[in-house]
Amino acid sequence: MTVTESLAQHVVDSLVAELAPVLGDEHVLTSKTARWNRARVPAPFPVHRWSERVPDLVVLPASTEEVAHVVRVANKYSVAIVPRDGGTGLTDGAVPERRGIVVDVKRMNQIHEIDLENGTCTVGVGINMLKLNEVLGKHGFIYPDDPASYPCSLIGGRIGTSGWSLVGSRYGHSRDLVLSFDMVLPTGETITVGDGGGQKLTKSSSGYQLKHLFMGHQGTLGIATRATLKLFPKPEAEFSPFWAFADYETAYRAVGALPRAGVATFAGAVLFDEWKVDYLRRDDEAYIPQPSSVKALVCAVAYGNEDEVRAGGRRLMRIARDLGARYLGDEISEGDWAARHDRYATPLHGRTRNGQVAPMSWHCEDAAINYTRLPAVRVAWHGILDRLRRDYDVFDDWGMFAYTSGNTGLDYLTEIDVGIWEQELDDRAWAAWVDAKREIAAVSLAHGGSISACHGSCREGEVDLVPEELGGAYEVMLKIKRALDPNNVMNPGKYGLDRAYRTEDS
Repeated sequence: MTVTESLAQHVVDSLVAELAPVLGDEHVLTSKTARWNRARVPAPFPVHRWSERVPDLVVLPASTEEVAHVVRVANKYSVAIVPRDGGTGLTDGAVPERRGIVVDVKRMNQIHEIDLENGTCTVGVGINMLKLNEVLGKHGFIYPDDPASYPCSLIGGRIGTSGWSLVGSRYGHSRDLVLSFDMVLPTGETITVGDGGGQKLTKSSSGYQLKHLFMGHQGTLGIATRATLKLFPKPEAEFSPFWAFADYETAYRAVGALPRAGVATFAGAVLFDEWKVDYLRRDDEAYIPQPSSVKALVCAVAYGNEDEVRAGGRRLMRIARDLGARYLGDEISEGDWAARHDRYATPLHGRTRNGQVAPMSWHCEDAAINYTRLPAVRVAWHGILDRLRRDYDVFDDWGMFAYTSGNTGLDYLTEIDVGIWEQELDDRAWAAWVDAKREIAAVSLAHGGSISACHGSCREGEVDLVPEELGGAYEVMLKIKRALDPNNVMNPGKYGLDRAYRTEDS
């Protein structure tokens, strides 16, 4: 991690002098609390080096015009800009690697329009799905983007990461649900991107598909400010069965068969392996207490009209039963699915190699893996963590899950969860973690997968392998970055894109 010096005080004073008259004094923050808190993310964080990532100031704009002003001022002084939405990202997209200005978008949280006839709404990117759906539900609609961080992640962050949804097999993921959005480019220009010129269209063949270029860029190509979203009627019924299996192999066959059952209301299926089941047994917080004979769990979920969900549910139950599954019952099934957004609060599930209970933070490494490669990837990933645990007492293997990315079971969000005792991290342990991340990413590529299905791959370790994954397309990324951000002010240091600015002499 490269250490960047703080801006000189006279530069900070100049920035404040140009920003405060437009944003208001109370929305240009320089206090230690405001700055340090906005360098923190829920991913494993090198707290022993926290001070190296603190921005020089924080701004809270309220409009696209104010964001554009901030960006123009940053260009004038060649100061880094880092967009921050909910701050729930897991690959440091919102961490100010080069300090500078953090642009916190939370004040842009208005619902500008709800179009019930066309089934869309237009919002500021500072709103989250929970608050939005509280309003939409009164009209009989939902916005079905459903990440694990649903109560606290924001629309802008979903755009910046091209987020993955827990019910994406039924409704699509962020890339499908965000129809268009306003974007402030790294030079301060403003454009609207979507499918064609209309902001409420789902398909167009006019011009380049720029919407997808500006989704998943981790804040390196600009700042989204206002978005138009696709809505769905609020479903009448939900069915979320959980099944127990005596071995991983049978559970693996089940999670492959469920999406191929042709159930129209199918919204997703997930496989928890033996390590994950053991993790879920720990402490009195464990919400799937099962006997030691249970080696894997499978969950499915369906949404839709009551008649369709009931019929499709019978088919899903029959498939699982024919494979020897044991249904866990309505209470556990409904309760655990309802708790799907609680994964950030697991403070006492960690275990050192000697079995000591430790207050560990949760982190995950995610990848996109085809169904046929899941067993091999599972073995390799656990092997990497086993070696890491043997050498360091600050890491724990919290198990793996594989979750359908679509309704055919072609590829799966595959994730290994890791407990990290952040308070005990030092440079040596952190370097080992970075090496392990690189190994995990290499396994994904060796099996024909992608380094990341949803979180992004711009953190130390896996980012080193992005050029290998993308090949010639990565060179195009470098050209795009330099063309749109000539001064390299927009979230510099991410995705290895600094190399776009290297000269023969540098």
